[in-house]
Amino acid sequence: MPKLILLRHGQSTWNLENRFTGWIDVPLTPLGEREATRAGEHIRDIHLDEVFTSVLKRAIDTTTLALKGAGQEGALVRQDAALNERMYGDLQGLNKADVAKRFGDEQVKIWRRSYDVAPPNGESLKDTASRTLPYFIDVILPEVRAGKNVLVSAHGNSLRAIVMHIENLSQAQVLELNIPNGVPIVYDMAADGTVLGKVEMGG
Repeated sequence: MPKLILLRHGQSTWNLENRFTGWIDVPLTPLGEREATRAGEHIRDIHLDEVFTSVLKRAIDTTTLALKGAGQEGALVRQDAALNERMYGDLQGLNKADVAKRFGDEQVKIWRRSYDVAPPNGESLKDTASRTLPYFIDVILPEVRAGKNVLVSAHGNSLRAIVMHIENLSQAQVLELNIPNGVPIVYDMAADGTVLGKVEMGG
């Protein structure tokens, strides 16, 4: 049966500094690089037929390192901005604790954890899902349905949107969902695109 593997990028420099990242291109930390390589080692026994990633450096570098760790450097990688992280607008680059002091913890929690409330000039999770899911449904899922093993290396919020779709999560459930850095989530998929099983590799 085909497998769908979701992988959030390894720790980035702004993850480490507790800053809102969004669409800003920041590199992986040394720990993030090790997480990416280790993620690849965990899925080494799965032949990857198709690989998809965002156009942001931290996801691309994670993909490269993971493929090396998996011994599959020759895999074809497709990049698309539809898989980019949620765009945090005016909050991008700001320290999360400083933003909380300025606007209050409750407001920041609403921006970060509500489903359809966007930060100033940014995207809500609903907005992110509205660009990620059409690409997933129209481009990625058909490959899975064709019996291929597919890796999607992307970001916390774009992957949350995908998980919400394939696991049929409610808006309330997806708000409690956290995707860990550098941990492959492997789904066994049926031919109709439904989930038969799920395991986190090395989490």
